[in-house]
Amino acid sequence: MRRYEDSYKQKGLRKQLVDSIRQKGITDENVLTAINNIPRHYFLDTAFEGIAYEDRAFPIGEGQTISQPYTVAYQSQLLELKPFEKVLEIGTGSAYQACVLAELKVNVFTIERQKKLFDLVKQFPFKSRYPTIRFFYGDGYEGLPTYAPFDKILVTAAAPQIPEKLLQQLKVGGKMVIPVGGQEVQRMLRITKLGETEYDQEMFDNFSFVPMLAGKRS
Repeated sequence: MRRYEDSYKQKGLRKQLVDSIRQKGITDENVLTAINNIPRHYFLDTAFEGIAYEDRAFPIGEGQTISQPYTVAYQSQLLELKPFEKVLEIGTGSAYQACVLAELKVNVFTIERQKKLFDLVKQFPFKSRYPTIRFFYGDGYEGLPTYAPFDKILVTAAAPQIPEKLLQQLKVGGKMVIPVGGQEVQRMLRITKLGETEYDQEMFDNFSFVPMLAGKRS
């Protein structure tokens, strides 16, 4: 049975990480505090514990990664979250991003298409710290129509285009943050829903995400 410990050394490394992403341009202090509060090494295999606070992505199995902390902070900042909002996350992965969102006091509905990753997260003891996260095994392209509309939607995988069903599940006035583009590089977009069929689209920096795939994988 793995023991989860957060040592003074790890807390110090986490503070250094937060300082580094602040220097890279993250200005939302609530997001920075959330990153500082969450032991990232818990979400990684013990083989990565010594380098868990480097600002880079790491493999988590099934061809997926835990995102670079700067990327997690960047997307979280673009969402402009307010306490108690309903947030749909597409791509649970390790659940690190979901926990960052929950630390920001929002209600998180997160979907994972990889059954093995979904089952691993279900057994992850740290998630019990965040009762405001609800986990679903399903197809991210379908979203969660039963629980819509959402105040915010966050997509943590590269979409070739903006999924229409997710736009439909966004509340009027709500925002979706999504990386859109080809396999190598994607542009981060923020879409604000102005009316039932009217949207404003803002373009931000380039990133590189694993692809957003349709369907479920058992």
